Amino acid sequence: MSTDSHWINTPPKVASRRPLGARLAAVAVVLTMAFGGGVIGGIIGSSLDETNGGQNSPLITAAPIDPVDLGNTNIAQAAGVIAPSVVTISSDSGTGTGIIVTADGEVLTNQHVVAGADEVRVRLFGATSPIIADVLAEDESNDLALLKLRDQSGLTPAVFADADSIAVGDPVVAVGYALALDGGPSVTSGIISALNRTLQLDSEVFLNALIQTDAAISSGNSGGPLINLRGEVVGVNTAVANGGFNSSANNIGFAIGVAEVTRVAEILRTTTAEGARQQGFLGISLGSRTDGGSGAVIGEVTAGSPAAVAGLKVGDIVLEINNQPITGDTSLVAIIRDSAPGEEIEIIVERDGVMRTLTATLTARERQ
Repeated sequence: MSTDSHWINTPPKVASRRPLGARLAAVAVVLTMAFGGGVIGGIIGSSLDETNGGQNSPLITAAPIDPVDLGNTNIAQAAGVIAPSVVTISSDSGTGTGIIVTADGEVLTNQHVVAGADEVRVRLFGATSPIIADVLAEDESNDLALLKLRDQSGLTPAVFADADSIAVGDPVVAVGYALALDGGPSVTSGIISALNRTLQLDSEVFLNALIQTDAAISSGNSGGPLINLRGEVVGVNTAVANGGFNSSANNIGFAIGVAEVTRVAEILRTTTAEGARQQGFLGISLGSRTDGGSGAVIGEVTAGSPAAVAGLKVGDIVLEINNQPITGDTSLVAIIRDSAPGEEIEIIVERDGVMRTLTATLTARERQ
C-alpha cells in the first residue's frame, strides 16, 4: 500500500540520475575498498596469530548489560513515553500515522491521510490486527481529522506540551510509520528550526503556526507526533520540503504546532460529520509587497464586507491580527479562515507610514 504525504515542490528522488560512468566509478571505489579491507584484515589477522594464539581465539565481546540500562538516552526515553499513543492508519487513501488523544479511542491525524476513504483501519502499537475507525470530523483547510476507534477503552492518550514552552533550537523527535515499513514506528531526531511558518499546500489548504524541524520526516509520518524530550506532543508532522530545479532543500520538515492542533481538535470534537466547520470571511484580496518588508498588502476591498465596514483600504499593509504577526499573504489567509463567523478581530495596518488599529467582525465564508 502506498503511503500518503504532502510533498512541496517535487517528490523525493528514488532512482539515481548520475551518468553511467559515474555509477561505474562509484562501484569501482567500493570494490577497491572491499579488496583493500581484505588485505588489511589479512595483515591484522597474521599479527593476531603470532600474539594471541592463532585463528581459533574467540572474538572479544562486551559484558552483558542489565536490561534496565537499555534505552537510557533522552531520545530513547521520550520515544518510549509516546510509543503506546502512536498508531498506524491504513485506508484506500494511503497509509499514515495517528495520535491517541482519549482513553476510549479518539485519534488525531492529518486530514489528507483519510481524505475520501471508504474504510479506515487503525493498528495499535504492538498489536497484530487492525481496528475499524470512524471519521468523526475533518478540517481540510488545516489538514487535521478526528477518528474514533470502535469498542475501545483503557488506551494511553498522548500528553500535549504547553505551547509557550517551545523555542527555536529545542531538541525534538519525530515518531511515525515512515514508508509503512514493517514493525514499530520510526524515530528520528533533530531540533526546532523555526516557529510560525505558513504554507499554502493547495488552493484550499493554508497551514499556519507551523513548526519547522530538521528531524527527518518521510511519507507515512503524516499525522504522527513531533515530541519534546519529555515525550510530550509539540506538533503533528504534516509536510516536507524537497528541492526543485531552481532551489535546494535539505532537512526541512513541518509540523502543525501544538497550539493550532489543540485549537482545531476542540473544534473537530464539536463538529458533526454532516456539516463542515464554517470559516471566517473578511472580504479582501491581497497584493504582493515588493519593498522587502513583511506583512500583506490589501489589493482590493469588497463593498459591504467586514473589511469595508472596518475601514480597511486598498494599499494598507496588514502587520498584525489579534496579536499574531502577519509575515505574508498566506499567514493572513490562514488566520482569517481559522477564525469563526461573528468573531471580532483587531487589525493593525500601516497606511501612509502611520500605524492604525481597526476592528472587524467576520462573517461566514461561502464555500466554492
